[in-house]
Amino acid sequence: MHRSIPSPTFSVLEFGPFTFHLYALCIIAGIAIAIWLGDKRFKALATNAQSVVSEVAMIAVPFGIIGGRIYHVITSPDAYFGSGGHLVDVFKIWEGGLGIWGAISLGAVAAFFRYRQLARKVELPAFLFFLDALAPGVLFAQAIGRFGNWFNIELFGRPLNAPWALAVPREYRPNGYAAFTTFHPTFLYESIWCTLLAILLIVLGKKLKPGQVFSAYILGYCIGRLGFESIRIDAAHTIMGLRLNIWVSLLVGFFAGMTLLSQSRKSQ
Repeated sequence: MHRSIPSPTFSVLEFGPFTFHLYALCIIAGIAIAIWLGDKRFKALATNAQSVVSEVAMIAVPFGIIGGRIYHVITSPDAYFGSGGHLVDVFKIWEGGLGIWGAISLGAVAAFFRYRQLARKVELPAFLFFLDALAPGVLFAQAIGRFGNWFNIELFGRPLNAPWALAVPREYRPNGYAAFTTFHPTFLYESIWCTLLAILLIVLGKKLKPGQVFSAYILGYCIGRLGFESIRIDAAHTIMGLRLNIWVSLLVGFFAGMTLLSQSRKSQ
């Protein structure tokens, strides 16, 4: 029998009357790392920026989670509004389903308005510097959060026969794949990609102009996401034969690339 990565046999921890979903714990752990690293990086830019990151996070994180959930529900409506769906499942975030594009979009908008409020009380650098400071930490958060998908045994890729393949129990295999036992661990691919990208941005970030770290984060993530989406086999809406998230990654990545080029032409 070939070696493979085992799927977890549990996804919750129970302590007396309390139940902790490991998907949610991964998300929380990632957010904590993002706030800690973002705060450390931002204070290096603005010495008077005490508690700015944590204060912005108090608004941005909830809106990011809401945005991520809205994006997921909109792009996967059958699971909630279809014949076999249940509307109440929309609120069961611990079962998985946070779209990164919705999380970034609504979270960034909320962060902008809260940051602008704080900037009226104390002198702060432009919002682009704030986004640059946060970008690597957000990538680490995504890397940690993807392990929540592992605990939920979801979002894996096509069948794969390799030592790093993910062993998936029969009840979790999509229709048409019951005969296969091991699959691409896309959660691991994305986690590794996000980690390497975060490290690269930290190392090279000081050489980039304001806003470029965040733009490079978006562009780099889009490039990786194109690869991960191309091998995923979970149900998804398609347009002209391509998964919706592939089109989104192409579109967002294009604009991120154009923004990165535009920023490179500007003086410091």
